Amino acid sequence: MTGARPDWWNGFFDGLMADFWREVIPPQATSSEVAFLEKALRLVPGACVLDVPCGHGRHALELARRGFHVTGVDLSADLLGAARKTSARDGIAVEWVLRDMRDLPAPWSDAFDAAYCLGNAFGYFDDAGNQAFLDAVARTLRPGGRFVLESGWVAESLLPQFRPSLDMKAGGIRFQAQNRYDPASGWVENVFTASRGNEKTSRPARHRLYICRQVLEMLARAGFVDFELFGSPAGEPYALGSPRLLAVATRAQAAGSGSSG
Repeated sequence: MTGARPDWWNGFFDGLMADFWREVIPPQATSSEVAFLEKALRLVPGACVLDVPCGHGRHALELARRGFHVTGVDLSADLLGAARKTSARDGIAVEWVLRDMRDLPAPWSDAFDAAYCLGNAFGYFDDAGNQAFLDAVARTLRPGGRFVLESGWVAESLLPQFRPSLDMKAGGIRFQAQNRYDPASGWVENVFTASRGNEKTSRPARHRLYICRQVLEMLARAGFVDFELFGSPAGEPYALGSPRLLAVATRAQAAGSGSSG
């Protein structure tokens, strides 16, 4: 359907696509999600927090406003540029790093008290790549550090409300999606189109679909334990049909030493 190349995300989030992602989420959603992060990650004043991937920095900026030391990582120069512009304008100190989310630098080992991955970035890669991302995050955390992994691309969430097409508007941009799930491969294939006036861009994408149990097994292989599952930032337990999975996990004493428990 889509012809998406394996690294479809590389260069995807620029131009109109970046503009749409900056406009589509209302401020109250960011406030609710950041409140959830503070509680779920058990953040204490001055905690060092990793946001990966950070997009245009809406969570990182709000956490920094609340006194936390935040590092944001993303591969989109456009989204990071918007994040840097906002932090400079508002005088908010955040370290912005242009980097692949699977390739977190060695000096960051045991450097962070907490980390999070909000949005739908988990599942961009094949199984090895998604595992590499979780392994990389685990290495950045101090033993006992907590991690929040969010995804709406979990089978228990996506399939009960699967839509072959989507059409919406935000910030003067029309966004359309064509979606197809291939049960044999476990991939959801997409074609996303954004248009504004005479501008129009259409890009293929794909997302690896997992059941919740598979996500927990991957987290365990990375060295995470003590899982808590929520269906929204309001804190209700995750269940079939929940709009998204928010998995909270703790890094064990050594990355890779976890169990699926």
